[in-house]
Amino acid sequence: MTPTLAQLRYLVAVADCGSITGAAASVFVAQSALSRAVQAMERDLGVELLARRGRGVDLTPEGTRVVRLARTVLDAVDAIDDVGTPNGKGGLVTLTLVTTPTLALDLASELVPAFTARHPGVQVRLHQHDGREPLVQELMDGKSELALVDLPVDKELSTHHIQEREVVLVSPFGARLPDPVPFRLLDGLPMVLPTPGTGRRTEMEAMFSCLGVRPVPAFEVDERLAWVTGVIDGRGSLIWYRDVVLRAFGSRAEIRSFTPPLLRPVGIAHARRPLTRAARAFIAHARHNAPVREPAR
Repeated sequence: MTPTLAQLRYLVAVADCGSITGAAASVFVAQSALSRAVQAMERDLGVELLARRGRGVDLTPEGTRVVRLARTVLDAVDAIDDVGTPNGKGGLVTLTLVTTPTLALDLASELVPAFTARHPGVQVRLHQHDGREPLVQELMDGKSELALVDLPVDKELSTHHIQEREVVLVSPFGARLPDPVPFRLLDGLPMVLPTPGTGRRTEMEAMFSCLGVRPVPAFEVDERLAWVTGVIDGRGSLIWYRDVVLRAFGSRAEIRSFTPPLLRPVGIAHARRPLTRAARAFIAHARHNAPVREPAR
């Protein structure tokens, strides 16, 4: 028997929330009803889709495949619903998206214009925050419906992975470093860093602590243009996304990969509540149209 659309939505909700309880709350059905629907789908398909673990659940390999196909089906259904009524009710719909300045300049600048071209009835309003804490708070407060953000984020949020991005080291000319550069060589290296106490600085310090290194703060500033001039002027090295570095520096600095490569997942996050049609359409658009970022070889 072919699964129903409701069963597919329930299974995707479980995948997004990581638990039956959270999934049931996100789609506004009783936990028992959602559980029965998924179990009925497992019986009809003759495979186990979920592996229970304590209070949560994991997808089995078959479950992962079905969820991937279910997302495609649900995206298509939403697209059919939009035919002839791109703006939903005859007026302009506003979708509020929050992100960081780096992702706003880079990824959002590619995704948003392409999305609005395909959905002329949707206006995307973009908010920006430097750190992830205020970004997450804006989602929880309902001020923004979606966030384009580095993953992982707070477990209370649902997330959708869209791409991997390579993080590299950009240095002034003449830096005596191998390429690729081992993480251990960051220890004692003069660095251009955000100012202490900011969200980005806190994240970087957590990364340095995890790697067991202590770079030397040579130039502390929050303006991204100043990061570029700080490296070019020889004050120190900078850690940033490869694609952003290539555009910002061109051939005016030395760019090195890390070994092993440092990849950062980027995705869309949202509070665990029902999404508007515009938000669902944007998630589908981002998953299918986010540019692929390959590490340098």
